[in-house]
Amino acid sequence: MFENLSNRLTGIFDKLRGRGALSEQDVNNAMREIRIALLEADVALPVVKDFIAQVKEKAVGQDVLKSVTPGQQIVKIVHDHLVEVLAHENQELNLAGSPPLFIMMVGLQGSGKTTTTAKLARHIVSKERKKVLLASLDIYRPAAQEQLAVLGREIGVESLEIVPGEKPVQITKRAAEKARLEGYDVVMLDTAGRLHVDEELMVELQQVRDAVSPIETLLVADSMTGQDAVNVAQVFNDKVGITGIILTRVDGDARGGAALSMRGVTGRPIKFIGVGEQVDKLEVFHPDRVASRILDMGDVVSLVEKASENIDQAEAERMAAKMQKGQFDLNDMASQLQQMQKLGGMSSVMGMLPGMGKVKDKIADAGLDDKLVKRQVAIIQSMTKAERKNVKLLNASRRRRIAEGSGTTVADVNRVVKQYVQMADMMKKMGKLGKTGFLRNGIKGLFGKN
Repeated sequence: MFENLSNRLTGIFDKLRGRGALSEQDVNNAMREIRIALLEADVALPVVKDFIAQVKEKAVGQDVLKSVTPGQQIVKIVHDHLVEVLAHENQELNLAGSPPLFIMMVGLQGSGKTTTTAKLARHIVSKERKKVLLASLDIYRPAAQEQLAVLGREIGVESLEIVPGEKPVQITKRAAEKARLEGYDVVMLDTAGRLHVDEELMVELQQVRDAVSPIETLLVADSMTGQDAVNVAQVFNDKVGITGIILTRVDGDARGGAALSMRGVTGRPIKFIGVGEQVDKLEVFHPDRVASRILDMGDVVSLVEKASENIDQAEAERMAAKMQKGQFDLNDMASQLQQMQKLGGMSSVMGMLPGMGKVKDKIADAGLDDKLVKRQVAIIQSMTKAERKNVKLLNASRRRRIAEGSGTTVADVNRVVKQYVQMADMMKKMGKLGKTGFLRNGIKGLFGKN
């Protein structure tokens, strides 16, 4: 998400940073380019106009134009205003109140509402430690209720029994009764969608809303539909009253305009974003972190959080101990690559590191992408246990066998072996230096004579 906008803004700011002083005309030119970049990213025109007006007002101030680093000052102004546009601060899911609490999921058909309902239920169970009941009110789409039940079993969350012929309000009341009798904290109502907004749908949602007074009414919107998603959000907010937005398929949207527009148009915060099809691919939306990613400042906090959730601590400690001893085999290399995959792959990690936007294309051109990591893991897994332990066993015939077994070429196998040898040599040098030696000599100690 925001890849196109990020590239455009980074280029604009690079020009500003390269100048020792800025005139008002320089600022005006930059604002014009930022305006075009926002419009091309599919940001709503009223949001763009307001954004440019407020940024320009601060950017032409004397403190900025006479600053030692005016370019950096303008980047900060744009960053701070992006955070304001995206919601100032993260507005967390509201789970304050006497159980059972109801969360109503609304949206058009095809937006990923049922899958997102399961993802959010998983988040509430794992992060908030709440007992959740799933209830499908979609009696129109074939097998919609069964789909939610299947997803519920996948994540270990109970679903309300399906009773053929029941109307949405009846299902809602039965879910409320079950939740009260069996001690559920949260009931998630997956409402029906339509291919387009119609009055019948809105009346049904209003009846469900009035039956249980949900603490949260979350609109699930497909970010790839651009301005249509913004229009839909406005209608749902006017007719039903939403408390927040969950944007889906943001991993496939390089523009990101919907995210910038929805908050400005509806006044409601984006609370979560869906970053993949799997049930664990739901992230809390942090406006400040997203603004940093847009401006290629990185998002190290999210990277650390993701690492703490996905990396096996015992495995990391075992690896650290082996490295200190200068021991490193192909099993260890495969483990490192698999840890990278758990973090979302190379592209995901790079997207969270400051300044990586400028070299992304070069890295992609060099073939250093997520496919490379998968290929390397496949090559190592095609080796025998003995070969992974002792790389010297890998003669020409063995390398041909490994290439055939992994669906790669001998050249690919050779590259993995070369990469391993370089890493192993580095580990040996670290082992010889020891912890204190490495701290004393730094990186030069690895490349100098021991």
